[in-house]
This record gives sequence, structure tokens and C-alpha cells, in this order.
Amino acid sequence: MTRLVCWVFSAALIVVASVAQAQDLRVATVEREPFSMMSEGGFEGFSIDLMNRVTEDLGLSVEYILYDSFSGMLDAVETEDVDAAIANISITADRETRMDFSQPMFDSGIQVMVQSEQGMSPSVFTALFTKQIGIAVLSALALLFGGGMLMWVFERKAQPYFDRPLKDAPFPAFWWALNLVVNGGFEERMPQSRAGRFFAVGLVISSLFIVSIFVAQITAALTINAISENIQDLNDLDGRRIGTIEGSTSASFLDVRDLSHIGFADTEALFQEYEAGGIDAVVFDSPILAYYVAERSGGDARLLDRVYRAENYGIAFPTDSELRERVDRVLLGLREQGVFDELTTKWFGTAYSGR
Repeated sequence: MTRLVCWVFSAALIVVASVAQAQDLRVATVEREPFSMMSEGGFEGFSIDLMNRVTEDLGLSVEYILYDSFSGMLDAVETEDVDAAIANISITADRETRMDFSQPMFDSGIQVMVQSEQGMSPSVFTALFTKQIGIAVLSALALLFGGGMLMWVFERKAQPYFDRPLKDAPFPAFWWALNLVVNGGFEERMPQSRAGRFFAVGLVISSLFIVSIFVAQITAALTINAISENIQDLNDLDGRRIGTIEGSTSASFLDVRDLSHIGFADTEALFQEYEAGGIDAVVFDSPILAYYVAERSGGDARLLDRVYRAENYGIAFPTDSELRERVDRVLLGLREQGVFDELTTKWFGTAYSGR
């Protein structure tokens, strides 16, 4: 009898221990400011706060497991290595075929971040220091130098100004050609030889076209530069260096639009490259870009007004997870209690209210 009681008691302890162990949820996440972040005190962020409230209402404890990549986090959900995953996980049709999702917990979308007006370099300097303008200036100088030296060949025995040895001729010859093109030349230095007069008349006439082409090059460069800096729409990004997160819904969106882009493993590397000037624009999730502009850009970045392809974030679960329905009920209750609004204000301020 005593043995039976001990056996029953031991079995009960094992069951209780198993149940207690089952209460620990393993939740995968990645660092995505301000949804999930590592700090000295542990994990924090909008998604972390929300998950803590959910598990608290369910009477469960939670263990967060940090993954290096978004794909690694989602793979862990598929293989059931974790009970759930939370961060800024967009609910898509493709992902729904591989895992289950809670009801939407955050309204998002794809947005474009570019340099702000105050962070732009003056257009005139940007336009003038270009390869095309440099080639035009060098071509003009070469033409003036060549024309002046050719005039020296024609006139060196016909008038005193050009009567000088070769080593002393280059600058006076160049100076004569420059004044001929700019001021029409000097009367006292009018060509005397027949070849010199014929060449001077041709140089003056051709200089009209040379000056017109040179001015047109500068005007075109300034116009193109002003247009290219005025990015107001996704179409203005054609030919620009675009950055996003590899494997994200934003990357898929850019692929569909046939816009070439550079993929980064995480947002920290993406923003560092943007700050270093390696990319001209960032296309990614609206709330994350809004947080960066408000908290880290120092006024050097802005968001285009339009939000492309609205998306919803959700909590990911392995397929047919029994936990999903319980979490959905808690999420509904938290929304009714205003917890979502409180967390949005806490992490994004009053200016951002979702999309």
C-alpha cells in the first residue's frame, strides 16, 4: 500500500513537472527597432511588450530566442523548433502556406526613405563636378591651346606678337585664342598672313557654337541634377542605388517593379550603408523607417508620403498550432482594452498611428 501511494505521488510530481515545463514558450525573434531589440535588461520593443502581455494573460512564461536572420527565424517556426515567432513579420499568402498566423497585430506597409532637403548638397556644386562637365572643360582648353599654337605657326613670321621661339609660344598663343573667342580678339594683333586670317575667321565663327554647346552642357547638367534630387515617387528611383532587406516583402516588391536593389542581412547594416552614402534610398517597412527618421536620422532623412502595398504584421506559429486560437482571443481582448494604442504611443509617439 505504501509503495502504491509513493508510486502515485511520484507519477503526480512527474505530471506536474511536465505541465510546468510545457508552460515555457520558446519564441523566436530578430532585432528590428522598435519591434524587437536587445538591451542591457533583455529584450524590449513593441512586439516584445505585446507578447509579454499575451503570455501573462495566458498564465505562461516565455523564453525569447534571438536569430541572426529573418529567414532563420521563420525556418525555426516551420520546423517547430520554437512555439512561435514575433517581430515585424508580414502576413503573406506564401508564408500562410508554410505556417499559421495570429490575427493582425500591427498595420504596416512599404515606404521609401530618401535624403531630406537639408541634407542635400547644393545642386550647382553637385552638377558642375561631373565627368561630362570635366570633359567639356578639358576639350575647350585643348581646342584653345591647339588653335593658338596653330596661329603661331601661321603668324610667327608675320607679326611681332607671335615672333617668339617654340618654348615661349604656348601661353601667349593660348591667351590670344582665349581673347579671340571671348572678346573677339585684339585689333593690333589682327592676323597678317592669309592662312592666319582664314583660320581666325573660322575660329571666331566656330567659337559661337563651342560656347553654345558648353553653356548647354552646364544647363542640362543642372537641370538633370535638380530633377534627380527631387525624388517624389517610386518611379524617381530608377537608376538610383536602392537598399532593402534581403528576402523581405520589400525585396519582392522591388523585384516585381523591376527595380534593381542591394540586399542587406539586417537593418543595422542597411542604415549604416545609407548613412555612409552607399545607397540613395531605402525601401522597407513603414513603421521601421518612421522610427529611424524620428530617432536616428538627425533630420537628414525623410519619408515619401505614399505607402506602397499595405501589410499586416502577425505572430507566426507552426502549422496547426493549438496556441494560435488562445493567443487570438487574448489579442482581441487587449485591443478592446486599448493596449495596442498604448504600446503604439509608447514606441512610435503620437505622430504614428499605423496605416
